[in-house]
Amino acid sequence: MSDLIADHSGARVMPSPNHGPRVWGEGAENQDADRRPDMILLHYTGMPSDAGALAWLRNPASQVSSHYFVQQDGMIIQMVPETRRAWHAGKSVWAGETDINSCSIGIEIANAGHPGGLPDYPEKQIAAVVELCRDCGERWGISPERVLGHSDVAPVRKVDPGENFPWAYLHSKGIGHFVEPSPIGGGRFFHQGESGQPIEALQSMLSLYGYGVEITGNFCERTKGVVEAFQRHFRPARVDGIADYSTIDTLHRLLTSLPHYS
Repeated sequence: MSDLIADHSGARVMPSPNHGPRVWGEGAENQDADRRPDMILLHYTGMPSDAGALAWLRNPASQVSSHYFVQQDGMIIQMVPETRRAWHAGKSVWAGETDINSCSIGIEIANAGHPGGLPDYPEKQIAAVVELCRDCGERWGISPERVLGHSDVAPVRKVDPGENFPWAYLHSKGIGHFVEPSPIGGGRFFHQGESGQPIEALQSMLSLYGYGVEITGNFCERTKGVVEAFQRHFRPARVDGIADYSTIDTLHRLLTSLPHYS
């Protein structure tokens, strides 16, 4: 799409052909209305170079893209119009929504990620991410709790933007939902293989926050992966999939701080 006009005033335009129309899920209300994005999804590229990652997102053969790409030097590149459905989330779920691509704005952040040893995100890059998220959020009316990481909507399958992504800093700038994690310490904990009412309560809280987990009362491999995803975002000091007091208390305080929680 060579006539792409930047939605974000600070973005350079470099179009990708990998996009389609935003669609409503089967059975959803307002099928005749335009689908509006109500989520911002953050990724890392997981590739060694900015140029290579950008080329891949613009390659028709890759069948992947995002709306924006943020280089390590802070340059923001727009590849897909915000009104279109970029192909960045894959098989994902959040709060019952299974077509995350149709409801989200995807932002790829150039970072080698876990394959490259989890390098720090440069200050200029994070400043650009904050600016971009704030602009998108204000224009589309996206609530803070709907600014998420790829690992939140695709636990087990994805781990980006990683446990070293500065979610607390973004929150201090008005981006995303966050509370100070509870200190890691002793107390009762739950792990894979256990079952019972406490596991059901844990799964219920994770599901209520938005994570895609069945409420079975069994601490299965999927539940462990969801706990890891939660920790990676909200309690990054230890990502082990064990639901200790720190994890559960942090989750509880996040839930009670949601505007619609009762």
